[in-house]
Order: sequence, then structure tokens, then C-alpha cells
Amino acid sequence: MLKSSGSDSKGLYSFLGSKELIIGLLPVLCFFLAITTFSEEINNIIWIINGILIFLVLINLSFCTIQRIKTLSWPVLVIHSGIIIVFVGGGISLFGFVATVNIYEGKIAETVYNWNKKEDVSLGADIMVKKLHEEYYPVPVKVGVLKNGEKKELFRLRTGESFHLEGYDIVVGSLDISAKTLKLGVFQGDTFIGSADTLGENDLPVYFPYEFKLVAYVDPVIRRTSVDLALIKDNKIVAEGSTKVNGPMHWNGMNFYHTETNWDKSGNPYIGLQITYDPGVETVYIGFSVISFGAVFYIMRKLRGRRER
Repeated sequence: MLKSSGSDSKGLYSFLGSKELIIGLLPVLCFFLAITTFSEEINNIIWIINGILIFLVLINLSFCTIQRIKTLSWPVLVIHSGIIIVFVGGGISLFGFVATVNIYEGKIAETVYNWNKKEDVSLGADIMVKKLHEEYYPVPVKVGVLKNGEKKELFRLRTGESFHLEGYDIVVGSLDISAKTLKLGVFQGDTFIGSADTLGENDLPVYFPYEFKLVAYVDPVIRRTSVDLALIKDNKIVAEGSTKVNGPMHWNGMNFYHTETNWDKSGNPYIGLQITYDPGVETVYIGFSVISFGAVFYIMRKLRGRRER
């Protein structure tokens, strides 16, 4: 009985590190991973199966490395170690999550929707959208000029350009679509004397005789957007910063991405945010670095062997 038990243990030990096992595991793993790409509504059982298969691949590679540690060259051992580290990082990443939320500008969200748990959860801090910034490509506009309340001239130009007006240079600035107003800067020679908008607000000297009106504009095309965020905990701001589509704000290992901007029927903007947490990503990067290091020395060793022959 003892010999049979020992023989079974050795057989299992050999099987766990065998090439046959990995040859059988990889097609099955690829099949179940492919299933997850067809739909976002994948049953949790599929993810559990994927986790088990990845764990078995990790076990196989670990046992394979141990069983052949004396026969493998050190660059190959380094590559094996790197792959193991990558798989470990992937396992750690299973404890991460992806969450989304829509928030009106100037408002606060206390919870986000966690797509892993399929429920609303708290991140440990409330999210406030402080300000939406939109930058447009130059927009064709018509600017009307009034002097002492009477129509003076009409200028057709693009945002970013300027026009001359009896000793003054007027620079057409940004267009605020939500407020339907245009900002302008006023120069007298090389001296900036103030700014104004087409709704009548200005900080110009009292002697400046002109007013500006936005007569028409072409719907602008957005070049880039960003959102100012603040994270609030116990009525205190614990973090704040700006987020873009590919430039997230970071806090407590989480990344806050600005994914979309929409407007409700009243014209009020609300912001779509995606929050991701991946605790294994650094481990994966380390693993890839180790693999690259081993691969470089493996190739160098092969090239050196060819030259010597």
C-alpha cells in the first residue's frame, strides 16, 4: 500500500509538470476566454472556470520549472519565473473592479455601479464634478458690434482670430455652447485693457464705447475635454485633480476616467466616469520585465553559441 501510494504521488507530481497537461489546458483556456469576448453579460461560472484553468496553468508551469531546474539554462529559468509572476499578477487582478457613474456638473455622487458585483457601492469617498472643460476646434462665428446701443459693424471670423475696431484690437476667444456666449479680449495697441462677452458682462474701462453680440455660429467640433474632480470624505476634500479620456485621476489605487459628456433636455451637462481598480497590474509589469530580461540574455547566449561554432 505504501509503495502504491508513493507511486501515485510521484505520478501526480510528474503529471502536474508535464507537457501533456499544458497542451490540454491551453486550448480549453482559450475556448473559455473567447466566450468572455462575445458578451458583457457572462455568467459568473465562466469566470470561475477561467480562474481555475489559469490556476492550473500556473501550477503546471511551477512544477515544470521545479522538475527541470537542473537542466534548464538560467535565462530560461528567468523567463519561467517572469511568466509565473505575470500569472500571479493576473490572479491578484481578479480582486479588482470596474465601476461607472453619471454625475451632473456641480453635483456629488455617493455611490457608483460596480459591474463585477452588479450593484451600487461606495468607494470610500464621494465624487464631486467641479467643472467640465471643453476645448473646440476653431468655430466660424458672426460678431455684431454696437456703439452707444446702435449697430456699428458685423464681423465674420473664427474663434482665435481678431478684428480691428477704431484703435482697438478685439481677439475672439472661446465659445461657451451651454451659455451661448462668446468671450472676447480687448487690446489698445499692445496693452490688454479688459475682456467682455456677448451677454454684456465685461471688465472694460468705462470709456470703452462698444458692446458685442453673438449673431450666429456653426456647431463646434470638440477637440478635447477634461473634468475637474474632488473626492470628499467626512465633509473634507481628500483629493482633487483633473481627468481626461486617456489621462485619469489617481486615488487609493483607483483610476478615474472621463468617458463621455451628455446633456439633459434642459441643456445641463452630466459627466460619465469610469473607475477602475487593478491591484495586480504592477505585478504583471514586473513579470513582463523579468521575461524581457530573460529573453534578451537567452538570445544573446544563442548568438554567442553560433559564433563559437
